[in-house]
Formats: sequence, structure tokens, C-alpha cells
Amino acid sequence: MFDVLSAIAQPIYIKNNQHQWLYVNEAAAMLIGLSAEAIVGRSEADFLPQPLAQQIARQDSTFFATGQESSIPLIFHSDCQMIAQHKLIEIEGQMALVSTLKDVTAIAHIQQTNKTLSQELKANRAELKTALKLESTLKRLTDRVRDSLDEQHILQTAVDALVDVLHVKAANTALYDLEQGTSTVYYECCSAGYPSMRGRVSQMEAYSEVYHQLLDGSYLQFCSIAPHPERGRVSMFAAPIRDDRGVLGDLWLINDVNESLAEIDIRLVQQVTNQCAIAIRQARLYQESQSQVRELERVNTLKDDFLSTVSHELRTPVTSMRVALQLLGITLNQAHDLDQELAKPHLEQSRIARYYRILAEECEREISLINDLLDLQRLDVGNHPMIIQPIGLANWLPNLVNGFQPRAKSRQQMLTLTIPADLPELRSDLASIERVLAELINNACKYTPPDHSIHIAIAGEQSIMRFSVVNTGVEIAEEERLRIFDKFYRVPSADPWKQGGTGLGLALVQKLVGHLEGTITVESSHGQTAFLVELPLAFSSQ
Repeated sequence: MFDVLSAIAQPIYIKNNQHQWLYVNEAAAMLIGLSAEAIVGRSEADFLPQPLAQQIARQDSTFFATGQESSIPLIFHSDCQMIAQHKLIEIEGQMALVSTLKDVTAIAHIQQTNKTLSQELKANRAELKTALKLESTLKRLTDRVRDSLDEQHILQTAVDALVDVLHVKAANTALYDLEQGTSTVYYECCSAGYPSMRGRVSQMEAYSEVYHQLLDGSYLQFCSIAPHPERGRVSMFAAPIRDDRGVLGDLWLINDVNESLAEIDIRLVQQVTNQCAIAIRQARLYQESQSQVRELERVNTLKDDFLSTVSHELRTPVTSMRVALQLLGITLNQAHDLDQELAKPHLEQSRIARYYRILAEECEREISLINDLLDLQRLDVGNHPMIIQPIGLANWLPNLVNGFQPRAKSRQQMLTLTIPADLPELRSDLASIERVLAELINNACKYTPPDHSIHIAIAGEQSIMRFSVVNTGVEIAEEERLRIFDKFYRVPSADPWKQGGTGLGLALVQKLVGHLEGTITVESSHGQTAFLVELPLAFSSQ
């Protein structure tokens, strides 16, 4: 039997129940590092290291007594790990134990590697879970602060969120006044037992080693050396609230002395402070713009009040001037046949007629300006008088357009009107509609060159009445179209007849159309300009 065992490549030994080794094959002797003669007849305690000898003795005794195998590997030299497989046999009337050693070094290494990888995977999963939680917190916080235009809400949101997710004992945030060199705590969140810091003002120079780093954009993490009289020894983390334009303030996190922020927590705090800086800058810009808007509204109100007051004050003397001119015209007509002189071409008129004509035209121009200003003022305050009634456009509109025919013919302009036969009924304010269309036709006559056309059209569609005034030979540049409805604005170099104007006509038209619950738009291209007015068929009573 021993000859057969010697041919086996695996280490094998045979021992009796007194732990005396009866046999080892060559492979076992090589594993132990001794010759077979130096092993046989001796106990493992005589030639093996004591920890290994004791482990082999325990396993072998257990198998002798119970027949149970042990799964604990035996570690020989050079980290060689063996599992013993046992079998009982009878030799010369006595029970002996045959132990075959199986090399499990590679398997043990793989198991250890798997265990290590499993631990690392578990750690990575925990880190990933933490990172996802922090990312979710950051996204939620970013959405909340970016949607806010209130500094208090922005900073309080950031402080509360960080205390909740990082489980710190307290947090506060301060804003800087760099001109005064101060830092003022505005918002905080702290647990019971921590003193309030809100409202505390710190002189930066008194803590220059801290604020110099914060102003440079660096964060700090440290522990207090001496106990604070109210909160004892704590660990602190400070991060600047900064953007590309500079540092606006700082954010402090306070915790127990043995607690500190991990790298991933620090990155979260930095990202939060960066988002806060962006949101604060946005909120301040909004407040500045709102302040400017309020100031512009105040100035605009003062301007409108001034124009309204001046218009009222001027109406009486200008009306008196008109009456005086009318009386002067009667007198001059009786003495110098003024009507006959005014009928002549301008260059053939007498000086008296020319002077009278200039006075009359300028007086009417001033009266028109004053009336426009007063009408605009009434429209702005919402007390423009309106009489809602059915309007027969097919009968009324031709009379309005025909009133401009002499003027158009004198300027070699073709003035046409298109009215469909099946127009629906329009219920609105006739005086306002007449003012709107008259102003648009007047403008068309004023800006259309000779030998070009002016076309007025009307159409009813469902609940809308659409008016259009189109004149050819002139275009309005896109940048000018954005301003033509502004008060006192006139398109430069667009008046071929050099008639001048106040720049209030289209502003008044837009106000009137809006008062009638309609819309007005302008289109200009391919050598023509079109003003489009849309009005509801039935004016609302609201």
C-alpha cells in the first residue's frame, strides 16, 4: 500500500490516534521540508510550527472521534494553503488515519479576491447611493434658489437643505460689505443648545487669516482649539459664496469636534454656494431693474401730468386765437377779398393772404396737437367717452374716404376703396373708428409719393372686422416699425411732402384700437406699407 501511496502526486500522511506519523509520501515530505525518515515515528508537534501542528492535531482528533471533516485550510510555508481529506483504515489491528492534502491556495486567493471585490463593491454602492442623494439634493436646491428672486429665501433654503442632508448641528450664512469691511450673518439654522448668530457683524480684519482665504475663493475646515463658552469645542467648515464677479458672502457649517466633511460633502457645499451666488446676483439685478422701472414709471407719470396740465392750459388761449383768426378773416375778406386771394396758388398770393394762411394752419396744428394730447391722456386713465351703436359701414365708410379724394388728386395719388356686399353688422364706437381710419388715411396721403396708390379695404370674418390701409411707393424699415407707435416718434426722412407732424397720430390710433378691444399691426415690404386693424364685431360691455 505504501508503494501505491508513494506514486500519488498529492501530499499524503498516515498517523495513529496517538498522533504518531506512520507514513508520509514524497510529496508530503517536500511540503513539510523534511525527509520521510525525519518525520515517521514522530508527532507533528516535533517538526511543524506550533500553530500549524496544533491545528492539524485538532482536525485529526475530531475526525478520529466524530468522522467530521474540517473546512479550515492548513497554512504551510509561503502562504501555501491545504485542505485535509481524511479516511480511517486498519493497520495491524489498529485504526489509522490517512490524510490527503489538497492544494487550495489558488482557490483561497480567488475567494479572498472576491471577498475584497465584494467589500469594495459594497463600499462603491454606498458611495454611489450617497452621491445620488447629494446630486438629488443639489438639483432640488438649485431649482428652488434659481426660481427665487428673494435673497432671504435663497440663503435660507440653502442653509436648511445643507443642515438636513449633511446632518450638521448648525449652519449660517453671511453677506459681505466690502466697502465697510464687514460680514453680517443674515440667516441660520441650528439645533437646540446652539446660540443664535443671526445679526452678528464681524470686522474682517479682526479675523484676517480666515477672511483672506474666503475672499480668495478658498474654503476652510478646522477644529476650535479652545472651547467656546456656549457651544464648546466644535469643528467648522466655511465656504465662500462667489461667482465670476467676486465673493458675495460665506456659508458656515458647525458640527461636533470629531465630525468633519468628506470630500463629496465639500463638493456639494461648494456647488450650493456657487448656485446661491448666481441666484443672489440674479435677484439683485432684478431688484435694480424693478427700481429703474418704477423710476421710469414715475418720470413718465410726471411727463404725462405735465403734458395734460399744459394741454389744458393751452386750450383756452389757442381757442381764443382761432376765434380771433376767424374774425380777422372776415375783416380781411371784406377789405381785401381774402377768399379770392387764398384760392390762388401759393406763390401768387398777396402777403396778407400768405401771412393769414400760415397763421391759420399753425393755429389748427396747435389745436390738433392739444386735442391729441388730451385724448391720449383720457385713454390712459380710461375715461374716454364711447357710444356703442350699430354701424352701417357700407354707407358710412365711402363718405369718409371721399373726403380725402381732393387731397389725393392734388398729389397725383390714386385713392380706392373695396367693400364686400355681405358685410356683417359692426357694433362699436363710431367716433373712435372714424378717428382711427381718418388718421391712417391721412398718414397714407402724407407719405405716399406721386403716381402711387392708396387702397382701403374692409372684410368681415366670423367675429372679426378687418380694416386695411395699404399705400405703395414707401417702406418702413424693421427697426422703425418697432417705434412708430411711440409718442412723438416720426420716421426720419419719410415725408416727401414736408408737412411735418407731432408724432402723436399713430400713438393715438394704437390707444383707440386697444380701447375698442382690437389690435393693429403694420407690415412693410416689396415697395408698400400696410396697416391692419382688427376689431370685434360686438364690443364687450366689460
